[in-house]
Amino acid sequence: MSEPAIAAAVSDFLLRWEASGAAERANYQLFLSELCDLLAVPRPDPTRPDDRDNAYVFERSVTFRHGDGSSSVGRIDLYKRGCFVLEAKQGSDPIAACTVKEPEPGWLTSRRGTAVRGSKGWDLAMLKAKGQAEQYARALPNEEGWPPFLIIVDVGHAIELYSEFSCTGKTYLPFPDPRSYRIQLADLAHDQVRERLRLAWTEPHALDPSKQSAKATRQVADRLASLAKALEQAGHSPEKVGNFLKRCLFTLFSEDIGLIPHNSFTDLLKSLKGRADTFAPMAESLWTTMKNGGFSPVLREKLLRFNGGLFEDAEALPLNEEQLALLIQAGKADWRDVEPAIFGTLLERALDPLERHNLGAHYTPRDYVERLVLPTVIEPLRAEWDAVLAAAVTLDAQNDAAGAIRLVKEFHQKLCGLRILDPACGSGNFLYVTFEQLKRLEGEVLNALEGFGLQQNDLELAGLTVDPHQLLGIEINPRAAAITDMVLWIGYLQWHFRTRGEVLPPEPVIKKFRNIENRDAVLAYDSVEPLLDEQGSPVTRWDGITTKPHPITGEQVPDETARIPLLRYLNPRRADWPEADYVVGNPPFIGAAAMRRALGDGYVEALRTAWKDVPDSADFVMYWWQQAAELTRTGKLQRFGFITTNSIKQAFNRRVIEQHLNPPPPPTPAGGR
Repeated sequence: MSEPAIAAAVSDFLLRWEASGAAERANYQLFLSELCDLLAVPRPDPTRPDDRDNAYVFERSVTFRHGDGSSSVGRIDLYKRGCFVLEAKQGSDPIAACTVKEPEPGWLTSRRGTAVRGSKGWDLAMLKAKGQAEQYARALPNEEGWPPFLIIVDVGHAIELYSEFSCTGKTYLPFPDPRSYRIQLADLAHDQVRERLRLAWTEPHALDPSKQSAKATRQVADRLASLAKALEQAGHSPEKVGNFLKRCLFTLFSEDIGLIPHNSFTDLLKSLKGRADTFAPMAESLWTTMKNGGFSPVLREKLLRFNGGLFEDAEALPLNEEQLALLIQAGKADWRDVEPAIFGTLLERALDPLERHNLGAHYTPRDYVERLVLPTVIEPLRAEWDAVLAAAVTLDAQNDAAGAIRLVKEFHQKLCGLRILDPACGSGNFLYVTFEQLKRLEGEVLNALEGFGLQQNDLELAGLTVDPHQLLGIEINPRAAAITDMVLWIGYLQWHFRTRGEVLPPEPVIKKFRNIENRDAVLAYDSVEPLLDEQGSPVTRWDGITTKPHPITGEQVPDETARIPLLRYLNPRRADWPEADYVVGNPPFIGAAAMRRALGDGYVEALRTAWKDVPDSADFVMYWWQQAAELTRTGKLQRFGFITTNSIKQAFNRRVIEQHLNPPPPPTPAGGR
């Protein structure tokens, strides 16, 4: 269709349905059929006797299995296999609702909708409809799988989207976010809104933001790796190169997302072609201004105060023309689209000379991380939120809006006070996914508060928001620890601009929370000293990393000339963890038999001295399990979840778990019975 024809079709559709009556059963199939026409997707198929043939139909039947062994049949308003479950309701407009009178006996009247639009009852009715859709999705046959979308429709008024792209049925979240998941009928005039719905109908996984951004993220990491390699070949240390490139990265991100003028840094780089020797002083001047805020002579603009550790050292490495060209090439990526859940891992590989060859290797995908984060942290919080919201709606219906607001604010305060720890955080993927899920839940809470009459600005003035200080990490690799901190701030700022538009964040843009600790998570000690042999010479071992080709087979084998000293750990003891409500993560897996080779004799002996309650035959990961389980059993931690391997079921590892699942009874007090 031509653009004028599309515009006319949209206009006709809006005029026709904005005046629709409040009769769900009479209207919803016609509305959805005409919506399909508007989206240029096929209408639903006729229903067939065998549900295995009903892949895209109205009134798809499902069987509910009840706890007492009985069953009942329900019907999905509209179902498309592999795409969505759709539940239709129809509210009524406020004026129409006010004019509805009780029918006189014997008179046929038009039916009222589910609830008055714009009222708390309408919001609650839409939430109930979402709950119904979830029940229908749960009742689908296993072979059909979970649909990635739930679609809730108020016929002729609004369409709500909820997504769950892992298709495991865990938690359906407002899509694309809690501020824009509800599509008003008038929004269908926008091309991008119709395209979003068209894809939900035809290619739902094309809307998965992690898949959309993964490609851009890999391209970004590839370009950074090329530049890092070139700078190291020029004689700069990997540490200096890493810190320099992180400043470049964040500056490119800042210009794309709107923290500094759009394309200002990239335009500066392009202007330096042919005189790359001027790059370092120009960049150092810019980064000094970003650290402190104020007028930038380089960009000729007033800049926000960024603060944070990233710009404390504003050193810029000198670039030649080829290196400048690589940085300009990196700037061509749209840094708004990077996926923090995988970017940290790829950035760490790009900046680590020993890991750079693994840049294209497997990384932990987002949905894999969500399988741990959702049941451990988010699902319990969502269950609590559902109960709070239901109680608040009840109070509001009793004309106690103040009481409703109080309940929701108390939950929001709790949400903003939670602390989540990853005691082996690597480059931050588990912490970031947890953070994003908390922000999604917070968005729903803020929407509810606005619905009860409290403005979001009131909360912002009180300084209440979920932010990176709540995400705690322990990481022994200093480069990875620094990347985690940056990843969390990139994710926070992406979320801010995604939900607040062009509203700038408060200064300083990056706060120095010191929530990511660079240290050992299971072993503390006063100091280390080299282990000496009888002649007083340091005892060494293979570094566990460096290899060389075998002279005959050509295979990579340990290079025994690459040695590191064995160490003695003085006053070894269990490492403490910061106070937290939840613990998640993927601790390092090293089998018990491989620990001495991987960690060194001195470390393993110190570890086993400090952890008498962990059997020597247990794998390395079980020290994390022991700490987390002990904190949970004693009430200092609400829940924890770790990625592990099948070996956790083996006897030597199971002994660690069993002592917490079946703890011995407390000793009987002296003189007691």
